[in-house]
Amino acid sequence: MSKSPFVALSLAILVASAAAAAPQAQPVQPAPQPALARVVILATGGTIAGVQPKEGQAGYKSGSVSVESLVAAAPGLEKLAAIKGEQIASIGSQDMNDFVWIKLARRASELLASPDVDGIVVTHGTDTLEETAYFLNLVLKSDKPVVLVGSMRPSTELSAEGPSNLYNAMSVAADPAARGRGVLVVANDTLHAARALQKTHTTSVQTMISVNRGPVAEVLKGTKTVWFLPPAATAPKGTFSIAGLDAMPRVDIVYGHENSDGVQVRAAMAAGAKGIVLAGVGDGNATKETIDALTEAAKAGVVVVRATRVGSGIVRRNIEVNDDKLGFVAALELNPQKARVLLRLALTKTKDVTEIQRIFEEN
Repeated sequence: MSKSPFVALSLAILVASAAAAAPQAQPVQPAPQPALARVVILATGGTIAGVQPKEGQAGYKSGSVSVESLVAAAPGLEKLAAIKGEQIASIGSQDMNDFVWIKLARRASELLASPDVDGIVVTHGTDTLEETAYFLNLVLKSDKPVVLVGSMRPSTELSAEGPSNLYNAMSVAADPAARGRGVLVVANDTLHAARALQKTHTTSVQTMISVNRGPVAEVLKGTKTVWFLPPAATAPKGTFSIAGLDAMPRVDIVYGHENSDGVQVRAAMAAGAKGIVLAGVGDGNATKETIDALTEAAKAGVVVVRATRVGSGIVRRNIEVNDDKLGFVAALELNPQKARVLLRLALTKTKDVTEIQRIFEEN
């Protein structure tokens, strides 16, 4: 039996209404990609920017490669961060000096204060990298990541590790988990706190070691950083201000050895040293003649800090040497070169040895 025109029309209306009421399939939208972190590279030179005179030759000239060339040699950096680069200096880090330190710290402070910057990478030679990193840790007040990086092989050498180190440093500087950890150093897939690490080998790529506390993380070619430790409650430090600072007080390091006679101490005093760091034998000790000379220096108003030439360990107060009686400061975990950095900055605030000992305990 055929349907009436009215029934057919009613069925058509019902079908059309149901189709209109049914949810329409929407095109799948791709998930929004997070914005890239904005990272500035501040280049100072060093082996990472070094060039050999001839292919295969052991020697090289530091600081010969521009920051743009360093970026170009590490493919994939543009996927980690939006990058800008600035050349602060082009020197080997054996020639690092107060002028470059203060220039670097001021520029880093300006960038870190900008809402358009999320982190900083500093390229640097390895010879004094630990000193620069510790200096920056003491004067920068931002919790944004600041990562220093260098290399043991120049850019033109076979298996140069600079591009890999730079890639790892960029991945850390762009990582929000790196915030609030103080100044960090990337070397050979390992991440170190500025206070803890030291250079331990003349030529090996595994030269940077945090001898007392160990590294803070492992970082490998842009993969997720594996953090071993939570952010320290005291980091970042930013204990000292560089506002209006053009130079720092002279502090010399005196090296302890067999038969030392105090001549180094008196030479430092004659040169105008405001502080002297003893790189002592064992637990920060020295010959009687040297200790006597240091006692004379302390009585004359020169601040004396006892550290050790030994590669690891802690120089505590009043062990072997009576610091209370002689008016000395114990360096604790800091090696001689880092004790010198901290003492120079401390002397911009005070000459009181009790206060300086407190500064060493807290920084």
